[in-house]
Amino acid sequence: MKSLSQRQREVYDFVEGFTSRKGYPPTHEEIRQGLEMSTRSLVNHHLRALERKGFVERQPDTPRGIELLDGFRSFKVPVLGHIAAGEPVSFSDDEYEETELTSDIVKEQDGLYALRVKGDSTMDALINDGDVVVMRHRRVAERGQMVAVRLKDRNETTSKRFYPEGKQVRLQPANPRVKPMFVDSAQVEIQGKVMAVIRQVA
Repeated sequence: MKSLSQRQREVYDFVEGFTSRKGYPPTHEEIRQGLEMSTRSLVNHHLRALERKGFVERQPDTPRGIELLDGFRSFKVPVLGHIAAGEPVSFSDDEYEETELTSDIVKEQDGLYALRVKGDSTMDALINDGDVVVMRHRRVAERGQMVAVRLKDRNETTSKRFYPEGKQVRLQPANPRVKPMFVDSAQVEIQGKVMAVIRQVA
């Protein structure tokens, strides 16, 4: 089972086996005893992780409120246009499409959107031309984060690592063959943080 720790997998397997045998899910105490765990809070910790990753859904006010899911919860986010990994490219004015994600790629949350990559300046960050980058809307970023930024004077957007340097911002490509961009900080508007990359293999 992908993206689960050994203990999370054990908890999931126990819930699945118990539910199959009994016809109803176990309580936290039954999980604790069955897996010889020290406390129920530890059981709750692992169930929270399973819920976050889309493997279970819980009803907190019900002692046996654990529902197994199919694995990864799917959801859709809008693809709002293209973003440049080399030179900036403007957002598309066309009506946007959607792409489907699963909770093993990124947790469903507010502010998610996607952009298609043009160019190869982020090749060393495993982001290639044609890939889809999943973004989360953000107006601020920490030094070194991979972000989407809009260059206000050009009304164009690019994807680079963000390095504030006094009155300028250095937008650093991951590809060493591509030179960094130095932009007046007043002209830089952070639009989102890179959360995941969907590889295009064909």
